[in-house]
Parts: sequence; structure tokens; C-alpha cells
Amino acid sequence: MVDPASPTALPAAALTNSVRSRREALGLGPSELARRAGMTRQALHRIEAGSYAPGVMAALHLARALACRVDDLFFLPDDMAVARLVGGPARPGQRLQLARLGEELCAYPLSGVEALSGSADALLSSELPGDRVGCSPLTPVQGWEQTAVLCGCDPALSLLRGQVVRGQSAAARVLLRPAVSEAALAALVSGEAHAAGLHLYDPVSGESNLPFVAAALPDQVVHVYALWSWEQGLILPPGNPQRLASVADLGRAGLWIANRPPGSGSRRLLDDWLAQAGLDAGQLSGYADEYASPLDLAAAVAHGQADVGVGPRSAAQAHGLDFVPLLRERFDLVIPDQHLAHPGVQALLQAARSPALRAELRALGGYDPAESGQPIATFSPSPPRSARI
Repeated sequence: MVDPASPTALPAAALTNSVRSRREALGLGPSELARRAGMTRQALHRIEAGSYAPGVMAALHLARALACRVDDLFFLPDDMAVARLVGGPARPGQRLQLARLGEELCAYPLSGVEALSGSADALLSSELPGDRVGCSPLTPVQGWEQTAVLCGCDPALSLLRGQVVRGQSAAARVLLRPAVSEAALAALVSGEAHAAGLHLYDPVSGESNLPFVAAALPDQVVHVYALWSWEQGLILPPGNPQRLASVADLGRAGLWIANRPPGSGSRRLLDDWLAQAGLDAGQLSGYADEYASPLDLAAAVAHGQADVGVGPRSAAQAHGLDFVPLLRERFDLVIPDQHLAHPGVQALLQAARSPALRAELRALGGYDPAESGQPIATFSPSPPRSARI
């Protein structure tokens, strides 16, 4: 077998590679590729993970097994970095932000407002098999290694990131990726984020977030930290001209409702409340009108595009609207154990505990940050049950 640890091998940091993406594009398992290339599976794993750069003979055998050239597999970092594209599609030349999650480098296209104002780590230089892309770096690799990716929908997460920026050293950075709560949790499951902000209420248990975390990540150790609690309820025009006081009032003829997308905590609350009130969601005017964020929904009410929507008090207050509280729920930070020690994640937790963040949240109104940064729960995989004889 070829020894990838030959004296001619370069330091691992000198190369990036597309071995795994090409292998997966050809439908080859790691054992089969290792056999074809004449190396151990452990050696192949080290190469794919980027922890070792192979010698000349190993690289030639890999290229032959994958029906390509050696320079299709291995790249100098000054020329290109290979990353998994997250949140695509993207086009050549698009600006990207980069972060490493475990052994995988991920690329996040800058879009919307951030396409103009966000700082980029790389430009997309080429498309590779599977979901991999080649990136032309603009920033040092050390920054990618120290970047934490946070997903969530509450606009106050930008305040949390702002506190990280103010208090951090060069050892941490946070990328904030907008996502409704279920999508944020899914990003943890698929390895696309280090942490997720959630507000998902379970009416059966009366508990926020914990049942959903346990169900989504049953095989991992996962930590849940409080960020803040807030009131959810009806967002209404100033003066509440329709005199709406409960979910049952949403069945009145002539009302137009603003809604959030499926997977959001507010959409789940609305659906649960409508079912409890015996109302058919499909019969409500405006139910299909979906707004990406709580602030967007509140803006629709403020501009007369809707008579009512479900969301947090903070969004109503931001637009000078009336509000009928119906539930207080927690907004929590969920962190898989493998990412807990990441410098960006630790900076998030430090920022969550800061008096400055708590003062900002109280000034906004509608938030209670009394437990911000405090541990709520830790989930561990259940031990396998022994088989009955």
C-alpha cells in the first residue's frame, strides 16, 4: 500500500483538496476509494479532512482512482480553498463568508443587505462536484477557524453579535444567518451552524424549545442556554380599532391577517391557537401572506397591509403598534457539545451574560434578559437498550 506519510509529503496546511467531494460525486464510499488508491481508510480520512497532505505517489494513485488530474484534487491555499456551499445557489465571483465546522470548511454567500455591507472572506472561483465550490481567499485562514455561525430569526440576535464585536479579541467572530426557528435547528442537524437561537413552544408540555431540541438531536450531547424571554401575542394597529382581544376574534369577517413562514415559532403558535379556538386557518383572509421576520410582519400591520399578526411585543413596539399579550416564552441558544469550546461560541456566551446586552434589551421593551447566558439544560444520548433474550 502507498504510504501517505512519505518523507516527500508537504505540511497539511500547505494544501486544500477536493478528494471527498469528487469521491461522493462518483458514488464511491471511503473504503472503496482507499482500496482503489492502495491506501488505508485511515490515511484517506486524514487526507480528506485536510490534516495531512499526501506524498507524490499517493496523490497520483488518488487521481487515477478518481479519473482526474492531481491538480484537480489538490490546491495551494493562495490559489483556492475548497468549501461546502451553504445557502446557495451562488455564481462565480460572488462574495462569500467562510467558517469551519468540525473538519469541514463552509462557504456562505453574502446576499441582500449584507451583499453590500458585509465583509467577505473569499470570492467564488469555481463550481466543483457535489455541493463544493472553489474559493479565492481574501482573508487569512485563521479567521475562518475562529468564526462561529449563529442561526435564528429574532432581530435582537444582532445586538448579541454586536456585543461580541465590541468585546471580542482577534480570537473570535460571529456570522449571523437569518433563519426561522425550525430551520435554525435543522442547520445544527446538518452541520451548517455552531449555534441556533430558537423559540418553539410545545403546548402539550407547556415548555419552550427543549422538546424540539431533544427530538432533533437525539444522538448528540447538546447544551441549551437562556438568552431572553418575551411576550408573544397579537400585533395590532395603533388604538386597536377592531377591538381584538383574543385568537377567537380572528374569525371575524373582513379581517386580514399577516403570517410568518412555516417553521417559525410565531407561525406554530398561531396554528396551535387557531386549532384550540376551533378556527379553520384556510378560511382566514391573509393567512397565506408570509413575512420573513417579526419586524417585517409588524411593518405590514403598520402600513395597513394587514389588520393583525402574531409576533413578539418587541416587534409591535418597534413600529409603535398596539399589542395583546397571550404567552410568555423563552428564546434560547442551542449549542452542540462539539462546538461549545469554539472561541466564537464562547464569545457569544460571554456577550449574553454582559450587563451591556441586558441593558440594551430592557431598553427595547418586551424582553426579559434576567437569565441571559445561564444554562437551561444539557441533553445526552440515551444508552442503547439491551436486547431481550
